[in-house]
Amino acid sequence: MYILILGAGEVGFHTALQLSRENHNVVVVDHNPESLHVMNEYMDVPTLQGLASSPSILKEAGVREADLLIAVTNSDEVNLQACRFAKLISPSTTCIARVRNESYLNFMKETGLDHFAVDALINPEYEVARQISNLVRIPAVSFAADFAGGQVKLLGFKPPLTSPLVGRKMSDLHPPGAPEFLVAALDHGGKVVIPRGDALLRPGDQAYVVARREDLDQVLAHFGLNNDRVRKISLIGGGAISRQVALACRDLDLRVTIVVNDEEQGAGLAEEFPECLVLKGNYSDVTLWEEESLGQTDIFCAVTDNEEDNVLLALLGGKMGAGRTVARVANIGYVPLASSLGVDLVVSPRAVAAGAILRFLRRGKVLNISPLKDDAAEMMELTVQESSALVGRSLKDLALPAGILLTAVVRQEEIIIPQGNTVLRAGDDLVVFLMRNMVKKFEKLVSVKLEFF
Repeated sequence: MYILILGAGEVGFHTALQLSRENHNVVVVDHNPESLHVMNEYMDVPTLQGLASSPSILKEAGVREADLLIAVTNSDEVNLQACRFAKLISPSTTCIARVRNESYLNFMKETGLDHFAVDALINPEYEVARQISNLVRIPAVSFAADFAGGQVKLLGFKPPLTSPLVGRKMSDLHPPGAPEFLVAALDHGGKVVIPRGDALLRPGDQAYVVARREDLDQVLAHFGLNNDRVRKISLIGGGAISRQVALACRDLDLRVTIVVNDEEQGAGLAEEFPECLVLKGNYSDVTLWEEESLGQTDIFCAVTDNEEDNVLLALLGGKMGAGRTVARVANIGYVPLASSLGVDLVVSPRAVAAGAILRFLRRGKVLNISPLKDDAAEMMELTVQESSALVGRSLKDLALPAGILLTAVVRQEEIIIPQGNTVLRAGDDLVVFLMRNMVKKFEKLVSVKLEFF
């Protein structure tokens, strides 16, 4: 597939890296020669310097031959104009645009994307708010993704050191009476692996566990985690992320406090969310924190536009008693650093935007996808086709290679945590954990293209 990426920032960089690894023909356009130089140092993809919305640059980049155009520059206007010109030049090219301006987004959704020559919108702030909302609903975990319409959950968490399961082998995690679940992967010291039966759950490991929705609380309790209901959340920053989280919390009966440093922004939020407490003040004003008990909260979210401030504010929130802390960072490279300092959930709009693009690209026979751990692995949901080599075979007969793990089978209304004797049928929806280097092998195995359109 020929893919044209407009913008060599972090979203463009990570999207290009990911797609080039899958052997797609990728061309990147950016007006900044330094950004293109960095990209050329890390990957072997053609680049073109120029204004992404220029029709002549689009033609020179090969938009007429492009199957897909991904506009992810730092300007909403450039992204939208580039899609419009691209559609005029090449109507068959599918166009994705990153748009952050809420007024643009609302108007486009009301009017219809067809009027704007855009096939799909990516909104990073919305994706970040969705991550935070997942934490509100399942506070015991640091990562959550839904599959099979929410019937199957992928949960990421670190079992407490006091958990009776820490130090046990994978094969010993299911004593009689334990809820059904499957440990899909372990992240130990920054390396993600699919564990064998004799692998140990070691102190500090991040476990990625698949379970049915109705078994969620039992599974978390089995690992020694307390999933108490969230009652209070503090949001530092009055931007789009705070607004989206406040919207998501409306039906959850929470006490929501939003701190802003702009009077006009605060007045707008107070009018839109009368059920929330909106405070105007300096984000780092300790007196304000003490008077309003900002740290005495179940979840503390620092989502201002300053990533360094967010990390420091989240750490301060933790020191002042917050149950869980969240920090928004722009630089994807800051994510592991902030996590190592003790922030519970570090969210990057640029990282989640790249993940949202991947979900769109994988649509079709692939129903859903969730990248994990810097794209080293992914969880994928797909339907077994009648022509697939999987039909009529049991898992033990398939002998899936290392790096591929079938974690759940959705058969009509039944959710099956598979065993070796589970036989697959045409029409089954599979939830599969894949290491990045196994995507192509899995594609051949299931006899279906794990791509687009």
